[in-house]
Amino acid sequence: MRQVVLDTETTGLEVNQGHRIIEIGCVELLNRRLTGRHFHKYVQPQRDIDAGALAVHGITPEFLADKPTFDRIAKDFLAFIDGAELIIHNAPFDVGFIDSELRRIDPEHPLTSDYCSVTDSLVLARARHPGQRNSLDALCQRYEVDNASRTLHGALLDAEILADVFLAMTGGQTALGLHGNDSEEGADGVASSGIRRLPDSRAPLSVISATAQELQRHEARLDAIAAESGGKVLWREP
Repeated sequence: MRQVVLDTETTGLEVNQGHRIIEIGCVELLNRRLTGRHFHKYVQPQRDIDAGALAVHGITPEFLADKPTFDRIAKDFLAFIDGAELIIHNAPFDVGFIDSELRRIDPEHPLTSDYCSVTDSLVLARARHPGQRNSLDALCQRYEVDNASRTLHGALLDAEILADVFLAMTGGQTALGLHGNDSEEGADGVASSGIRRLPDSRAPLSVISATAQELQRHEARLDAIAAESGGKVLWREP
C-alpha cells in the first residue's frame, strides 16, 4: 500500500480568482511506514502573492523569481503521486489548485483523480473528534506530535507533520526528519532522508522481583496443587 502525504502553499485562498501554487511538498508512506522519499518544489506563479498568504508562508516573489513554472515540474510530480493514495488535510483546497494548474497546461489534461485516490484527513479527523478543533496544529497537540519547528507554514514541513498525525490518528506513529544536512535532493525533486522517532518521555517501567519468602510460598502452593491433582501442575511443565 503506497500513500503520499501532500501539502501546497499558494498565492492566495481562492483558486477561482486565479491564485496559483507556489510550493508543493510530498512525503511517501509504504505499508504505513515512512520511506524517506519525498518530492519538493517551489514554483514560479507568474502573478502577485496576496499579503495575507505571504504572512502565512513567508515565501516572497523575489525568492520565487528563478523557480520553475508548474508545467516544468508537472511530469515529475505526477510520476511521484501516480497510483498512490493521496493524504491531504482539507483535500478540496489542494486538489482544486493542482487540477487548475493541470488544466492551464492543457484544458484536456487528466486531473488528480485520474492518477490516484484522495483521502481527506480533515474529514477523518472530524469523524473521530466531532465538535472539536481539527486544524493541523490542534491535531499535533492532541496526538503529541512535535511541530516546534513550524513557525511559518511550509508545504514539505506540513506534509511531514501531517504524516505523523495521520499515522497516529489511524493507529501508528513515526516521524520523518527532512531538515538536516543528510538530505540530498536530485534534479527531479525526489530525495531520501533518515527517519527519526518521536522522543519517548515516559519514565522507565519498574521491575520488582519476588522475594525468597514469596518464592517459597509459591512452591508450597504448587505442591498443594500437585497433591490434589495427581501431580499435574501446568506451571511446572517444561
